[in-house]
Amino acid sequence: MRTLAALTLTTFGVTLMSSAHAAEPAGPLTRERASAFAKLALKGIDKEYPHKPGVVWSAADDVKGPKALHPAFFGCFDWHSAVHGHWLLVRVVKQFPDLPEAKRAREVLNDHLTADKIRAEAAVFAQKEQKSFERPYGWAWLLKLAAELHTWDDADARTWAASLKPLAELIATRYVEYFPKQTYPIRSGVHSNTAFGLSFAHDYAKSVGDKKLLAAIEERAKAYYSKDADAPARWEPDGADFLSPSLCEADLMRRVLPADEFRGWFHRYLPGAAKGEPNTLLSPATVTDRTDPQLVHLDGLNLSRAWCLKGITAALPADDPARKVLLDSAAKHAEAGLKHIASGDYAGEHWLASFAVYMLSVE
Repeated sequence: MRTLAALTLTTFGVTLMSSAHAAEPAGPLTRERASAFAKLALKGIDKEYPHKPGVVWSAADDVKGPKALHPAFFGCFDWHSAVHGHWLLVRVVKQFPDLPEAKRAREVLNDHLTADKIRAEAAVFAQKEQKSFERPYGWAWLLKLAAELHTWDDADARTWAASLKPLAELIATRYVEYFPKQTYPIRSGVHSNTAFGLSFAHDYAKSVGDKKLLAAIEERAKAYYSKDADAPARWEPDGADFLSPSLCEADLMRRVLPADEFRGWFHRYLPGAAKGEPNTLLSPATVTDRTDPQLVHLDGLNLSRAWCLKGITAALPADDPARKVLLDSAAKHAEAGLKHIASGDYAGEHWLASFAVYMLSVE
């Protein structure tokens, strides 16, 4: 029997054509890939330690173990990774109901996504010391999970969605309350990135029909980014990025601008894109140590760049001169990232499969 690590090249990998031709796209999320990714998520979803807490403790009595503090989202090393691990399980079982891992995935979701456990998760957010807890990265993934459940016509999913709804609505309210107070966007390549946080929240708002949240996100996105031009993308990547500040911004703006406006905005924003510039943005990042929790972020960067590039390309007209360059870059980034989902080290394995599933789901 092949090990999970041995599946990386055959199950997760994609192939590049000769240099004289364009790179092949990564292809869809197949049943075989979904099964391999589900195995990785299930490997970490109930793994309480090692754990990186993100809460603020104000007294000794606040100090609790992961499962006591986060009864639903205690595994996968940290809260946000646990959330997107649950999203992965929902996504793959929703798409492939007969997946070999489906029974175990449903058992986990039934155990974790109960009304009582989600109330306990919401209680953490209600503490005054946790005002910035998981803002906005974990917030975004929680809303992505809620949206995925909302659109699944399944009896179990309806139960899980109902349990999750109070926490999702609490976080949606946090978006509406907080972002008007954030005068300037955060343009980092990690968890604090504003554009990424707004993108998934925008998807959620459209999915569930939250008009107040949708209007707030679109107002903030335009206020933050509509006048941007000639982005300093040649400075990317930073050494621990798992998101591209430049591409996350463009991926948000293709959601909030009409197609004709987006095309003009995009070419002002990345004026060299049709010529393959900047090369540092459009070429995959190099990862030197997949046992290092910061350096392995760059595997995630390759995957998130690929999904941004795919989304941006889909928003451009068929005759746009940047399309071929962006699609070729997306394929190369996907190929680089998919090779290393199962590295054998928990530093990457606790989260990269979620990025891969989302990347393969973007059309």
